Amino acid sequence: MVRHARMVLAVLLWAALLAPAMVKAADGITGDPALTASQGLPPLANSRCLRCHADHEEKFTLRPDGSQQNIFIEKSVLELSVHGKVQCVGCHSSVTKLPHAKPLAKSISCVACHQQEWEKVKSDPDPKNQRLNLLVGQTQDYLHSAHAKPNHLDQSRVNASCHDCHDAHAIGGPGEAQRILHRLKNPEVCGRCHEKEKKDYLGSVHGKAITEKRDDKSAVCSDCHTMHKIGSPKTDPMKLAITQNCGDCHKEAQKTYLASYHGQVNRLGYTNTAKCFDCHGGHAIKKADDPTSSIHAGNRLKTCETCHKDAPAGFISFQAHGDPSNAEKYPWLYFANLFMQTLIISVMAFFWGHVLLWLYRELMDRRKGIGYVENLEKPETVYFRRYSATWRWIHLLFAVATMTLALTGTTLLFSHTGWAKAVVAFIGGPKMEAVIHRSAAIIWITIFLVHLGIACVNIWRHRAGFKWFGSTSMLPNWKDLRDVVSMFRWFFGLGPRPEFDRWTYWQKFDYWAPFWGAAIIGLSGLVLFKPSLTASLLPGWVFNLATLVHAEEALLATVFLNTVHFFNVHFRPSRFPMSTTIFTGAIPLDEFKHDHRIEYERLKASGDLDKYLVKRISRRIDMASTFAASVLIVAGLTLLTLVLIGRATMP
Repeated sequence: MVRHARMVLAVLLWAALLAPAMVKAADGITGDPALTASQGLPPLANSRCLRCHADHEEKFTLRPDGSQQNIFIEKSVLELSVHGKVQCVGCHSSVTKLPHAKPLAKSISCVACHQQEWEKVKSDPDPKNQRLNLLVGQTQDYLHSAHAKPNHLDQSRVNASCHDCHDAHAIGGPGEAQRILHRLKNPEVCGRCHEKEKKDYLGSVHGKAITEKRDDKSAVCSDCHTMHKIGSPKTDPMKLAITQNCGDCHKEAQKTYLASYHGQVNRLGYTNTAKCFDCHGGHAIKKADDPTSSIHAGNRLKTCETCHKDAPAGFISFQAHGDPSNAEKYPWLYFANLFMQTLIISVMAFFWGHVLLWLYRELMDRRKGIGYVENLEKPETVYFRRYSATWRWIHLLFAVATMTLALTGTTLLFSHTGWAKAVVAFIGGPKMEAVIHRSAAIIWITIFLVHLGIACVNIWRHRAGFKWFGSTSMLPNWKDLRDVVSMFRWFFGLGPRPEFDRWTYWQKFDYWAPFWGAAIIGLSGLVLFKPSLTASLLPGWVFNLATLVHAEEALLATVFLNTVHFFNVHFRPSRFPMSTTIFTGAIPLDEFKHDHRIEYERLKASGDLDKYLVKRISRRIDMASTFAASVLIVAGLTLLTLVLIGRATMP
């Protein structure tokens, strides 16, 4: 009996020693599929893993802390997913034996796997491989996102990994049904970590559409925050992206927003202005008629006060999405826009036609040897003093201020262009741009008022003999109307070129245009410059009107000055390439005779002509004047080019 017992004990001991090896050989497990192949062993089949993980009776296991962990995987769902043919140990590469360690180590690398697979097939032109290329791009976006950064509570973990958002064992392929299912689940998936945001979202118009109506067209988290390149909403790039993403659904609202000052600054790439979520809220977005909505009439002023601390009640009637093309909803804005468009088209059509006809007639007359042509071989030695130093300085400062206003203003109007973004970045951003623009406006208005004061003083001094519609007056008279008719007759070869007095009809137009501009641009600019003061006196919709007329009138002035005015003064054949009279104050006597024959004859007859005759200007003054004129002309033409590009590419 003792001997028999010893033999049994020996057999049991050998069995205990050989059992692990026998089990390992039977299971065929090595952990790494490549290692099992090198050992001549078959790779671990998914069916071995599913013996435990697909067991309907034991779906849960206990963690060391006593909590339950769901380990169940539906076999049919896994096989239908895009990873249905992928080995379990291909992802769970840390598994080296069965039963594996508990808890299972998270050594899954979606990024590395996708990249490795793409490297294998990227040279293959098969279109199906482009889907994998898309995945590689998405993983790269993820690696630069806020989710891929270390968790601030646990530096060994990222904020969110791929399988935190994607159901790793049920990733569906592309298709409409999969897209809809993914969108409807999106708030729930994100809400696992962002519980407060989820609560706010589910109470919003977007959330109710998803949960109550199952409307997959409604906005979900990934529509605003993007799918993979998710950044902190506190950063400027993400604020800009979210604002842009709102427009993917709300196209009309985006269009009117981008036409406002808030939207123009935003489109330039800056966030120090109101964005969609600043007014409508970020997650708890409600309809305007909802009493709890931030844009409800009862809450709108409080919302405005977030930025405009001293906002009066007038802010409430401001139309943040006022549309000038909508005559039914915004009739006052529609007719104001219609008036400005009609004004711009009619003024530019008349004067551009005037320019082209004038150019044609002068070229035809020059071929016939008619008209004034400067003799470069024998320069004029006698000049007529036309402008005093005071008016020359006023013109120079006025021109510089006008161009500065046009440049800083059109960068907002055409904020969609690359040149506008470059200009704003160069001058230091929208805040500095506003400082420069307003400073130039103050200079512009000051010059205008000084000029007006000087003119009034001169009229008062010569009040005894001053004639309001006389030969030296800038007020239009009947002769100007006759000159317009005679000029067009000359254009078409039906009569001689009319003779002009001290001021021509186009010079009078150039003079009185700033009065109109000062009234329209100046007053509308003041309205926008002091919004709180304006809203305390006037209704908020005045801001909509002011924004419209300010931009359109400024655009008209910019285009007119740098085309029509430049031609009349510098580019017509008799003066090309430029006239320096406004800088030197003097004009060659022969040119003066040609352009202002009536004044010349009158001064000659009265014996006053000699009072205005001066010697040829010095070479130094001539060079300085030519340089100044060249700089302003080049600056004006550059500005004109930028404006035309902006207008032509307007979204």
